[in-house]
Amino acid sequence: MVERFFNRKEFNNGYSEEKYAASNVYKRMLSDGFKDNALAKFDLDFISDKPGKLNLLSIFLADNYDFIFENPVQEDDHWILKGTATALPYTEEGLIFWAIDLYCKGYEFDCKLNGYGTLSDPGDLNYLDVESKIPADFYEEGLDEINKRNFGKAIIYFSIAIKLVPKMKEAWQARGYCKEMLHSYKAGRRDYDEALEIDSDYTDALLSRATNKDDAGEYEEALKDYNRVIEIEPDNGLAYYNRGNTKFNLGDKSGACMDWGKAKSLGDTDAQKRINIECKSLNH
Repeated sequence: MVERFFNRKEFNNGYSEEKYAASNVYKRMLSDGFKDNALAKFDLDFISDKPGKLNLLSIFLADNYDFIFENPVQEDDHWILKGTATALPYTEEGLIFWAIDLYCKGYEFDCKLNGYGTLSDPGDLNYLDVESKIPADFYEEGLDEINKRNFGKAIIYFSIAIKLVPKMKEAWQARGYCKEMLHSYKAGRRDYDEALEIDSDYTDALLSRATNKDDAGEYEEALKDYNRVIEIEPDNGLAYYNRGNTKFNLGDKSGACMDWGKAKSLGDTDAQKRINIECKSLNH
């Protein structure tokens, strides 16, 4: 196994600390005169043991986040990459997930988020022009950012949509998905719950929450959500496939194979792999 500069144990141990640090940064910004939802721009830096890793990270962030970077330089026993982020409207939650997204992206490239600071002047605050757009525009912009894997920015846009239209269930569900992609599973669950408070039969949120529950080992509760999806959408192949996985986790191999078979008949492309591995003896 290749030794990493920023290993999984360090990532896991530092995750909560990174959230806490972002919260403290935001509180200092407020004490200096910053206001919720004002635009702010940050400088930031990453470190790693090789400049090539930092170069790959900078290319990804420049292409998908529109960040601007200098060339990596060596400092003592590591290399450092310095850059500037685009201005975004921040709340405390928005900054926390912006930072966590960068923390996660750094880990993907074996680089570590080393620090960041605001470049904005609290005496000259500017705000996003929300009146020139409809709430759905912010939701669509959030979806665009998901496609770029810019989950921190997507969360900010979905939050704007939710603030403008608190009952926009699609924004709640999409924001929950982004939080899960950043390993904040409980926060994601809370957003799915909010979407389902608005519409208890919203199948996208039911599916997302069921998967969340399965990942948390709450298999019986996950089954309830999958069952409800299948009641509403009897031809939902993904629901059958995922329910099969949950049944398998519960030790119901026969039920799992039946669900995978149904998922296959509905066009799910992953079901055959599970059938080949787990269901040969059952002749499915």
